[in-house]
Amino acid sequence: MKKKSCEGEVLDGSDIMELVGNEEVFSNFVDHKFQELDKDCDGKLSVKELQPAVADIGAALGLPAQGSSPKSDHIYSEVLNEFTHGKQEKVSKTEFKEVLSDILLGMATGLKRDPIVILRMDGEDLLEFINNPSFESDMASICSFIELPDGSLKDYIVKVFEKLSVDQGMPPASDSWVMSNIVEPALGSDTGIHQEPVSQDSFLAEFKKVAVRVAQRLKEQPVIVAHSENTFDGSGIRRLLANKFELDKTLDSAVKNVPRDRHGKISKEYLRVALDVLAPSAGLPPIGAVDEMDKITNEALKMVDADDGKMVKEDEFKKLLTEVLGAMMLQLEGNPVSVSTNSVVHEPLASASTLLDPSST
Repeated sequence: MKKKSCEGEVLDGSDIMELVGNEEVFSNFVDHKFQELDKDCDGKLSVKELQPAVADIGAALGLPAQGSSPKSDHIYSEVLNEFTHGKQEKVSKTEFKEVLSDILLGMATGLKRDPIVILRMDGEDLLEFINNPSFESDMASICSFIELPDGSLKDYIVKVFEKLSVDQGMPPASDSWVMSNIVEPALGSDTGIHQEPVSQDSFLAEFKKVAVRVAQRLKEQPVIVAHSENTFDGSGIRRLLANKFELDKTLDSAVKNVPRDRHGKISKEYLRVALDVLAPSAGLPPIGAVDEMDKITNEALKMVDADDGKMVKEDEFKKLLTEVLGAMMLQLEGNPVSVSTNSVVHEPLASASTLLDPSST
C-alpha cells in the first residue's frame, strides 16, 4: 500500500493486494483481527464487536467519525450490513474473512486507479512560497479570483488562505480543525488588518506576517494531508473502444440489469444509468462526483437525445452508449479535466492502520 515518492508517501493499494493475495498471510491476519474483536471469545462477532472494525474501515476511507454526518453514517451502516447481511445475527470468522477481503480489494482497486499521496505539512513549503521572488505575482493571481468581503480585511485574509493549496504548502483551510487550530490563532486579535482602506503592498506585508505565524503553527503541529489528483483525458475511453472484446463485455455488463418492456426494448433514459455502470472500465468518475465531468456527460447524452424517452432494441442501446463514450472521448482529448482533492487526515486514521497494515499481525 505504501510507496515512497519525492512528495510524500504514496498509497497505491499494492500492499493490500499483496496481503489479500497471500492466503496464508491473510488467514493469519484475519485470525489476529478476529481474536482481537471477539471480546467474549464465543467464536462469533456481534454487531457491537464489529463496530471497531467498521469504524476503522470508515476512517481508512477518509470518512469523519460516526455521528458527524448523515451521509457518512449511511456508508458506515452499509459497511456493517456487508458483514451482517442486514441482519442482527452474529458473524462467523469465515463470513468476516470473506467480507473483509471484498472490502479491502475494493479499496485497493480504488487506490490503484487513484493513488493517494500522504503529505506532512510542517510549514517549510509555506515559508518557501512566501519568500519566493514570484510571491507577489502568485498572490495577485490568487486574489483575482476572490471577491472583496463585506467584512474586514481579516475576512479577506482568511479567504486567501482558503485559496492556497498544498502546492503552496498550505493544508486545506476549509477543514475546521485547520481553521481553528492553525489559521485563527495565527490571525490573533491585535493585527493591523482591521484598518481600512489598505494598499496592495501593505496587504501583502500583513498577509506575509500572518503566513509566517501559520508556518510556525504548522511546525509545532504538523498536519497530515491525503492528496490525490486525477486527469480525465479520454485515454481510458480510447483503450476501451479499441478493445472490441473488452468493450462488448463491458456493454453487456452495463445493460444487464437495465429495465426492459415486454418486447425487450430499453428506454433511452437509462443511458445515464448504464454509463455510470461502465464508468470505471472507461476511466471515468461516477456521475455526480465531478461537476466538470457531469457537464461533458450531459452534453454527450444530449447529442443522442437521451431524454426523449424513446424505446430502442438492446443493440441500438449499446450503439448509442458507444456513441456517447466517443463524444466524451473527443471532448476530453481536446480539453482534459483535472481534479485535485486534499483531505486532512485526523486521528481516527491512526487506528485504521492497525486494520490495514499487515505488519500489525
